[in-house]
Amino acid sequence: MRKTRAETKERNRRALLDAAFQLVARDGYRARLEDIAANADLTTGAVYSLFGSKDGLLMALVEDYLRPHYAEIEQTVPREADLLAAVGAFARYYRRSCDTPEARSDLALQITLLDMALHDPGLGAQLAQTIQAQERRLAALFTGRAHGGGSVTPGQAQWLVTALRALFVGLTQGVLLDLAPGADEQYFADTARALAVGALSGGPGGG
Repeated sequence: MRKTRAETKERNRRALLDAAFQLVARDGYRARLEDIAANADLTTGAVYSLFGSKDGLLMALVEDYLRPHYAEIEQTVPREADLLAAVGAFARYYRRSCDTPEARSDLALQITLLDMALHDPGLGAQLAQTIQAQERRLAALFTGRAHGGGSVTPGQAQWLVTALRALFVGLTQGVLLDLAPGADEQYFADTARALAVGALSGGPGGG
């Protein structure tokens, strides 16, 4: 059956994203556009046609990497849960992600993208915007939840998400590098809930 132009475009897009994930995680800023295209059985012209530039491809890679995680988090966190229960569910999801076959490749990609962003301020700014957009989506998940006799405001939710991101990134690296052998799901959940209580007591609108 003959593929439509849209199907071919999506196949090529997917092939380039998969190739970029493999080569960027392995080679970092040394990953060449020519090699990424060749790994996808395409030309560099396809990269420029679909993504505009190497940076465009990298930003699409970040969005492609983050999107399913945030979708899964939204499904994992119960809608009716109060804030601390929601944070605990979020933390347990994050800990389970450390045990997936892709966990070490994901960590390699994160570290590599950070290194690339530090060497390229323009890329760093784009990366920050992409992550912040996804964080706003997560903040919306916590906004309005019951906590401390009231409900979480949008400002409090954003404050909390920033703190949780830093916590989970550090803990995940600790687990994967064998620096946190006792950090099981319960540890992640207890630590995240303690952080939430402290963050909201001192953050925007806190006491």
